[in-house]
Amino acid sequence: MSQLRDLVRQELLQPADPRVSAMAAAIAARHGAASRAVVFYGSCLRQSQLEGLMLDFYLIVSDYRSAYDRRWLAVANRLIPPNVFPFGHEGLIAKYAVLSEADFHRLNGPETRNVSVWARFAQPSRLAWTSDPAAEGRAVASISRAAPTLLCAALAVVPNDQPPLDLWRSAFALTYSAELRAEKKEKGGSVVDADPERYLRFTAPALAAARAEGCRKHVSWRRRRIEGKLLSVARLAKASATFAGGAEYIAWKINRHAGTEIRLKSWQKRWPLLAALSLAPKLLRSKAVR
Repeated sequence: MSQLRDLVRQELLQPADPRVSAMAAAIAARHGAASRAVVFYGSCLRQSQLEGLMLDFYLIVSDYRSAYDRRWLAVANRLIPPNVFPFGHEGLIAKYAVLSEADFHRLNGPETRNVSVWARFAQPSRLAWTSDPAAEGRAVASISRAAPTLLCAALAVVPNDQPPLDLWRSAFALTYSAELRAEKKEKGGSVVDADPERYLRFTAPALAAARAEGCRKHVSWRRRRIEGKLLSVARLAKASATFAGGAEYIAWKINRHAGTEIRLKSWQKRWPLLAALSLAPKLLRSKAVR
């Protein structure tokens, strides 16, 4: 595990674009002393492009109650983590998800059936802001759990003798099938192909860490898919109360990834959950969302 943790630390501590670091610091300032770390991840990191895109961050906090002025937001974050908020800074736009240090650690590990967190942090990310060295260490330890969790879950159902890059592609393809996603089927492969050398470096240490901890009892991917998509709907419902412009963002993301041309009506912009429900049958039939 120490070899994998060293790789994760080296990757997380690579310098981010100064504009990313500035936005991360502004996100942390929004939540005051509760902020512990801000992690940058996703397509903007892979593509090294910021303009015209929505940046993705996770804000890690000490606890939910201290992170919010309104108690109901803390309750919502605890019951259906994470909360997600839009954010703008110096001409760039972003969304950030909020998790406590305890939840971030748990959701990166094999005790969690839902793929949402560990699938993302098995991919490259950057530690764009931290409050102190202890917070940095906890973030590194939590993210180090993600890749072994991903590979362990995948090896229960895919051929174990695949070449390393094919194993990663198969693993990510499984995770994309376990959420409501607008991305095309080949997205799991493109994630790996964006930096194949990185995944080759991570393969042996991640597999060794998975074996050292012992793979948990297999959870069927059918169960992961059912629970994951239901959880996606629940998070969307919650986001309708926390994410200003949520409907426009959903439409933008689907159009960008699925090649559709969704144009929202005024009532759909006001009610993101109802908009999603009204669009769902058409999107599922066209396979724009899976």
